[in-house]
Amino acid sequence: MSKRKLIVRLKHLYLHAYVWFWIFVAIFPVLWIISMSLDPRNISKPTTLTLIPPGASLAAYLRVLKHPYQGANVSFVRLLWNSLLVAGGTALLSVLFGATAAYAFSRFKFPGRKAGMLSFLVVFMLPASATLAPLFVILTFLHIRDSLWGLVFAYTSSSLPFAIWNLKGYFDTVPKELEEAALVDGCDRNSAFFRVILPLSVPAIAVTVLFGFMNGWTEWMLAWTFLTKPKSFTLAMTLYNMVGQWNTPWSNFAAFSILVSLPIIIIWFLLQKYIVSGLTLGGVKG
Repeated sequence: MSKRKLIVRLKHLYLHAYVWFWIFVAIFPVLWIISMSLDPRNISKPTTLTLIPPGASLAAYLRVLKHPYQGANVSFVRLLWNSLLVAGGTALLSVLFGATAAYAFSRFKFPGRKAGMLSFLVVFMLPASATLAPLFVILTFLHIRDSLWGLVFAYTSSSLPFAIWNLKGYFDTVPKELEEAALVDGCDRNSAFFRVILPLSVPAIAVTVLFGFMNGWTEWMLAWTFLTKPKSFTLAMTLYNMVGQWNTPWSNFAAFSILVSLPIIIIWFLLQKYIVSGLTLGGVKG
């Protein structure tokens, strides 16, 4: 073997080792969480990083499914339903309001158009905690603060800036000639939007649905501020409640976190073929 070939092979080995090292770094926390969820001891202060715990079992999963929320008689099914309602409502309203607003910004010229898009970008950069006070006042005024629909309203307000930016960028890539042809064939503006633009924008809509669903599914800070009744709590709130000041049942926490992650993983795989094109084409034009 020549010296040049040896150098090339060593470079390939180095690159493969480098890539696999970072892959292991990325997936190790996931493997550790799975390992902790299978540990029947439910220890509060883990001191080892054993990937295969002694006496591995599904006891932690059975515990959290039977008694997910300590201190109140709330079933896992009820918490799951609350989370699905909040996340699904957030995704639906984000697409509904985001698509119509994005279409207006993409196709029409009106005063304040650029300022409006800039304001959406500024709002998108704000953390959720910055909107606690105004949302608290608005939801209290509307008498929906301590309700799941009030939480959907709050989450939708934080999801809309991304939805509008993403969908507006994608609508810009759809040729206007397609709408003009639909108008010539007898469609009005609304029919052209629903029959031409939306079917062609499925990838961007899929990305908007995913991010809206994730926002409603994983957020807990606003929920803890607005909701007071345990029967209205979500899975994310219950997971946060498991973290104690002095002790945390890590097996229960790990098992519950995996159960909470499953719907997001399932939706990701279902929408995977649309996500890449929806994100890349949505950023072509501003």
